[in-house]
Amino acid sequence: MRRGTIAERLVDYALALKYEDLPGEAVHEAKRRLVDSFACMLGGYEAPPAKAAMRAAPVVTNGLASTIFGSPLPTTPEAAAFANGILVRYLDFNDTYLSKEPAHPSDNIPAALAAAQAANAGGKELITAIVAAYEVQCRLCDAATLRTRGWDHVAYGAFSATVAASMLLGLSRDEFINAINIAGTVSPALRQSRAGELSMWKGCAFANTSKDALFASIMAKNGITGPAPIFEGEFGFEKTVSGPLGLSETFGGEGGERFKILDTYIKFYPAEYHSQSAIGAAVELVADIVDPKEIESVVVSTFGAGFEIIGSGDEKWRPRTRETADHSLPFLVAAALLDGNVNLATYSDRMEDPDLTTLIKKVRVVKDAELDRMYPGAIPNRVEVKLSSGELLTREMIYPKGHPKNAMTDRELEEKFKNLGGWYLGDGMAEKALSKLWKAEEAKSVMELLRLFMR
Repeated sequence: MRRGTIAERLVDYALALKYEDLPGEAVHEAKRRLVDSFACMLGGYEAPPAKAAMRAAPVVTNGLASTIFGSPLPTTPEAAAFANGILVRYLDFNDTYLSKEPAHPSDNIPAALAAAQAANAGGKELITAIVAAYEVQCRLCDAATLRTRGWDHVAYGAFSATVAASMLLGLSRDEFINAINIAGTVSPALRQSRAGELSMWKGCAFANTSKDALFASIMAKNGITGPAPIFEGEFGFEKTVSGPLGLSETFGGEGGERFKILDTYIKFYPAEYHSQSAIGAAVELVADIVDPKEIESVVVSTFGAGFEIIGSGDEKWRPRTRETADHSLPFLVAAALLDGNVNLATYSDRMEDPDLTTLIKKVRVVKDAELDRMYPGAIPNRVEVKLSSGELLTREMIYPKGHPKNAMTDRELEEKFKNLGGWYLGDGMAEKALSKLWKAEEAKSVMELLRLFMR
């Protein structure tokens, strides 16, 4: 890794990274994340916060312009990044990275798409920027936790989204450093967005960060300077937000270092990632339960982060919002035991269902020291169901479907795309879109990809 301030190191890494430097496996994973992100956008297209962002977006006739997913109307890159960011994130179905700080690195993709559109960049440039954004966000997540200090993970996203946007908009080194400094100054976001009863802002928080990243990059490109050094300064990011950042000396591609995008996880269920193995274990138990009414009690044993984020708090046993439900271990495990699945219908059909609310009351969540020692390398959950007959049924899952050690196949990812987008595209267009996305590096302009979804 190059020396200098942290901002300079990030910028020098990003400017040096070229498409030709990327191994085939990193390119393929970037395309898998594009398929997954477009699937999430299709599935979340009718989401209330996304519609609100679409209504608020201005139509522009001059200057830099991008489009909101599905629309041919030009808007500002900031507005496009915000609306598309909500679409990717709303369902809680996009990818995840777990370390000292968890994150959803595909949240960077809407910022990259907006910047690529504004700059008329092609598929190779888009893929390179996505890989760089993943690298920056995941390395920062490895360096220090934010949530224990009261800050949200999207604070790191300000730097990664700005890296993607600045690469695609063609900023010079000095402009790029200023963009990082501006974005970092406005980046800290309160963890309250993921505490207690969750609101729509849970799915908007990173989208707002993407909006700010585009704005910071555009302003820096137009000559505005930012406060420096943003990380190491007297009132900088390390002193006020993260604490000391033990950032690695090398990033992906340097000295044979593995790219972080290879270590991120695609979701098999539309729910917070720490719940994925608990849902999977509960689904496996269903075959042994003749009648759910025979369930006397349920114990979910989990690791510390799972307990803290989705397994504690009164609201988890009576979620009032979709956002709370997809962050509730009791709700998700109970739904999986009743239905043998958790899908989008779970949040529309089951929220007030008396059978589900009754079963949730029988669920207890406990921290398990042995499972905690496995995390974050593994995502272990154990589900124990006691039947009225006294029989005890147990399933444990260590690596949920979608984890790099239990990866979803390309075919399974295509099925996810079709399941979420079939209503919008139809079978023929879905196949055409998938064909284009799998060959994204051949696109001369990102508009070739976005135009596939325009109505």
